[in-house]
Amino acid sequence: MKGLYCRVGASDAEPKFVIQETTLPEVLDSHQVRVQVKACGLSPLDLKLLDDVGIQRDSIPVGREVAGVVLQVGPKVAFFQPEDEVVGILPLDSPCSGLCDAIDIDEHYLVQKPEKLSSVCVAGALHDGLCAYTALHTHARMASGHTLLVLDGASPFGLMCIQLACYHGVKVLTTSHSQQKHTFLEQLRPSVGVQDPLVARVIPVYNDSSDLLSVVLEETGGLGVDIVIDSGVRLQEDKEPEEMKLLPHKHDIISVLGVGGHWVTSHQDLQLDPPDCRLLYLKSASLSFLNPEIWTASSAQQGRYLHILKDIVEKMSTGVLRPQPEEPVPLYEATVAMETVQRHPKKKAVVQL
Repeated sequence: MKGLYCRVGASDAEPKFVIQETTLPEVLDSHQVRVQVKACGLSPLDLKLLDDVGIQRDSIPVGREVAGVVLQVGPKVAFFQPEDEVVGILPLDSPCSGLCDAIDIDEHYLVQKPEKLSSVCVAGALHDGLCAYTALHTHARMASGHTLLVLDGASPFGLMCIQLACYHGVKVLTTSHSQQKHTFLEQLRPSVGVQDPLVARVIPVYNDSSDLLSVVLEETGGLGVDIVIDSGVRLQEDKEPEEMKLLPHKHDIISVLGVGGHWVTSHQDLQLDPPDCRLLYLKSASLSFLNPEIWTASSAQQGRYLHILKDIVEKMSTGVLRPQPEEPVPLYEATVAMETVQRHPKKKAVVQL
């Protein structure tokens, strides 16, 4: 059977994605489940992270968010049986590519898929749902009555954050990166209940991001927000590439935080200067780094991780979380789709098998 793999060349060369033949072992391990894959979501590969945790291979399996049907179970598997519909995220060190017809995965990485939830929908949104949960619940400890600023709310991750926060009674502000995205965010409504807009205020930053601080302070009565979730940060005022121009400067993010506020960042190389730290200290605010891979890299909170996955798929099946629908691509287009996702990390792709 065929799977999608990444061949890593020199450190500065672009990774090359290839479809190659692979096989599964004859016998399953005690707690392993063999799953026939129906759909697989593609997310960008963090090659630096793989290197940091000591995963070094010539061919790295690609495609980790999977949805499918159980074919076979190991002798000690307790939670699943053949023909169960399941979803899960393959661990970083998995030898299987999620685009194979069948994969072997430990039962502790899987949860049951609700019957009415489509495989394509859940495979495409599971990673962003996990990121949103980790940011809002694990790091920011959101509660009803909080005010949240989501930067680039029309991105797949931003949309998940908005819907999850609104469900928990949080007031949401967000930024838009184009007129089309601005209109989309203003028209967001819940699937059930009172049809009030999900977003209290959409702040356009595609013309000029300098009024972000004034608009947020106006919306919060000068108090600032309780939580900020970014999608990248500008570290310097100048010398930034064109696509970074829409991102806020780190000082602006700290300035919009209220007392005791919490900033969750996706920027892994963030550097704070002493004046920035001083401002955080004066506000008694905190900063967290969002790395959702930690759930599968460590078994310390396995039960909590499975609870999060279960809650995500349940909320998707009831319409609380409604990701933007992705047009699935066939396996023969997977290499092109993955190259696009790797170059543009905010894009999503789902392969239907």
